[in-house]
Amino acid sequence: MLVVTTNDMPGYRIVRVLGLARGLSVRSRSIVGNVGASLQMLKGGNISIYTKLAETARQEAFDLLLVQAREMGANAVVAMRYDANEIASAVTEVLAYGTAVVIEANDGASG
Repeated sequence: MLVVTTNDMPGYRIVRVLGLARGLSVRSRSIVGNVGASLQMLKGGNISIYTKLAETARQEAFDLLLVQAREMGANAVVAMRYDANEIASAVTEVLAYGTAVVIEANDGASG
């Protein structure tokens, strides 16, 4: 499945718009992870424990977006975006969303 952050795909035409597709991941940081991150904060720089948590949440939300888009009959998603919020102390939600569409290659485009 093709996924882009733009509203169109050069070499393809959108033949049907199916609507909003989304994937949501809600993750918490464990006490052990918070202690490890606190130790990393003392020395400064990248806090790899939180980076891994963020990457895992984004990937899970993206994968769920793809599942929903496929279930809708899409073969592509345009205008894909992420949104993230802390919904409680140490609990973060990541939303991946975009417009599920059916695309066809223009003449001469490879897919």
